[in-house]
Amino acid sequence: MSDFYQTGVVATFHRLGWINLEKIEAELSWYASERLIALVLPSLYSELEGDALKGIVRELKEVKYVKEIVVTLGPASEEEFKHAKEFFSVLPQKASIIWNTGARISDIYKTIEMAELPVGEPGKGRSAWMAYGYVLSQQKFQTIALHDCDILTYSRDMLARLCYPVTSPSLDYDFCKGFYSRVTDRMHGRVTRLLVAPLIRVLQKILGYHPLLMFFDSFRYPLAGEFSMDVDLARVNRIPGDWGLEVGVLAEVYRNTSLRRVCQVDIAENYEHKHQELSPEDATKGLHKMAVDISKSILRTLASEGIVFSEGFFKTLMTTYVRTAQDMLKRYEDDAAVNGLFFDRHEESLAVETFTKGIRKAAEIITEDPLGVPLIASWDRVTSAIPGILENIRKAVEEDNK
Repeated sequence: MSDFYQTGVVATFHRLGWINLEKIEAELSWYASERLIALVLPSLYSELEGDALKGIVRELKEVKYVKEIVVTLGPASEEEFKHAKEFFSVLPQKASIIWNTGARISDIYKTIEMAELPVGEPGKGRSAWMAYGYVLSQQKFQTIALHDCDILTYSRDMLARLCYPVTSPSLDYDFCKGFYSRVTDRMHGRVTRLLVAPLIRVLQKILGYHPLLMFFDSFRYPLAGEFSMDVDLARVNRIPGDWGLEVGVLAEVYRNTSLRRVCQVDIAENYEHKHQELSPEDATKGLHKMAVDISKSILRTLASEGIVFSEGFFKTLMTTYVRTAQDMLKRYEDDAAVNGLFFDRHEESLAVETFTKGIRKAAEIITEDPLGVPLIASWDRVTSAIPGILENIRKAVEEDNK
């Protein structure tokens, strides 16, 4: 993506040829001596057995500027947790494993629920949220970076470029989102290409100019799971607990910081990770469920901005989306042809049809229940309701990691 084009209202930092990684890492080491960085890795136990995470650990061994790596582990037995501690013990940085299903952290969740605060369902969102709580409990970090554990094409320059805009005092951004190309012998990223992009454009067409829609449309890859942020955002942001996580995080960033302090950076020439099934006939699985959750998140965020929805609005939305998505599909087909890539028009059209069902389902759910499941509470609110909770989290994690 070697161009200079600045999209919308978000500063865009491009990948312009050869990267001087040594220079960037040296600067990060200097900055991080006073602006400490914590890296959060949401991980499933199954990922410890895959090639992607082993490659990530090999790369992280060479990273000098990260003070602590916090692995927030999905459902795991005691034996699996012990194996995870052993797996990450090879890292030279301090590595802390959060055992989310262990007795100590489970008690933390119960304590928060007893205060009638939402903690969400088990998943990436809740795991990342608990990791933020642990980082906040140490009261010494200024930057939190996060990326997934299934990146097959991982290299440490991805992390350096992700951390730099937030850590560098001369740039001093509050939030930095990663973006990248996802291509093998064909284009990937169907949810971004065929759901989010056309849906945002359609909403702009129907509603006219809206600053939130402009903000969403400014991101090259809004569903990317890689970002860094100032620790104060981790304190005040609420987090969705479903597949609407990435869009929901952007909505919280929009609310809680200035647009001038938000950026995106090209972190990789290409990015490859596991692919979800489309699941066209089952709205509870795969990309179909993702489409429902993302559409709900976008529409509910707009509702919170004062947009009024009606049955007629949703009918117009559906019709315009289908036309717009089909037009964009043709552009992608032509782009693939120019680059000599394989393009399965039937599969791409099936994705548009599935995402159309997802939007329709989301519209039905919102019509019946405009508020829906509440977002996971911000740590700012949790600490206000339960003084001392962060210290309890710190002790629980330290005890588990002994």
